[in-house]
Amino acid sequence: MKARHALLAAIAAGAVALVSATAVVRSAPEAAPGEITGLWTAELATWKAAPASGPMVQLSLSRRRGTHGNSQHSNPVALAELRGLTADQMSAGASSVSFTLERDAGRFSFEGTFRRGEGAGHFTFAPRPEFVTAMRGLGYTLDDDRLYSMAVLDVSREFVRELDALGYSRLDLDQLFSLRIHGADPAFIREVKALGYDHLPVDDLVSFRIHGATPDFIRQMQALGYRNLSADDLVSLRIHGASPEFVREMQSLGLSRLSAEDLVSLRIHGASPEFVRQLRELGYDRVGAEDLVSMRIHGVSPEFIKELKSLGYDRVPVEDLVSMRIHGVSPEFVRRVQASRGSVSIDRLVSMRIHGEE
Repeated sequence: MKARHALLAAIAAGAVALVSATAVVRSAPEAAPGEITGLWTAELATWKAAPASGPMVQLSLSRRRGTHGNSQHSNPVALAELRGLTADQMSAGASSVSFTLERDAGRFSFEGTFRRGEGAGHFTFAPRPEFVTAMRGLGYTLDDDRLYSMAVLDVSREFVRELDALGYSRLDLDQLFSLRIHGADPAFIREVKALGYDHLPVDDLVSFRIHGATPDFIRQMQALGYRNLSADDLVSLRIHGASPEFVREMQSLGLSRLSAEDLVSLRIHGASPEFVRQLRELGYDRVGAEDLVSMRIHGVSPEFIKELKSLGYDRVPVEDLVSMRIHGVSPEFVRRVQASRGSVSIDRLVSMRIHGEE
């Protein structure tokens, strides 16, 4: 951890030392007209992309944007794409490195040093004029910042053309960036289209990716009978943890016709399969989703039901249980009333609480 702090501090200060006197970062190269320069840091990522493409490197780039502060990006990149860089160089005690990253928008050239898996140095980005010309032909006028972002995010001409073929024509650059950042690529779009979600708005595609509404999730929900869920329904289910496993458990407990709204409400209020099982053991084996949610909202717990049973109130209707909780008819209150008045009906107990009697 100390080595990492020293590394980042050295870069931020423009120093040439990384973490030892022998680990030297070369001076920033002179930028040719049209080129962009900045600083980079990198380390081996602890996860692999899917599909796996070998070791991944978390590559972070920082560049100054005149008087507008710094621009920073951090993305996982396959080590195989960093031409001239090897895993041995990254893990060495101290290793000077020089490598490149080819993008459709241009080439990144990196120079610097690695020490025990952590690296830093300077980079130069050289745009490709033919890319700028081609994108202009597709309707995009690129300034330096946009061109640089397209290279960093790997928004290529092929990416734009594939989206166009899928019906996503003339998207603005921010939409292209958002799709790329979140992995809503043409392959993903084709998969969800095959499942019935054709030409979803870009915002929905991005939301699917952010919240994990994957093609596999959609397929599992369809297999469980949910074939007409909207995009909003799928996202809501994912946000609230209404997973296929949750649906299967509820179905096994007799709750087989739940709507997406019901599933979400059950999850929000903690009406879990275990809660349903406990109620069934107490004789409540036909409680619907709306009543389950109401019981959870108002604190009608299995323990509350058991205490009432011990006081002589067995198989109390759900509506009455909820009413008792709403009006504060607690087991303690019931005991006090029984001690002074004997057996009292539930309606009378609720009325006493409403009117402040005891």
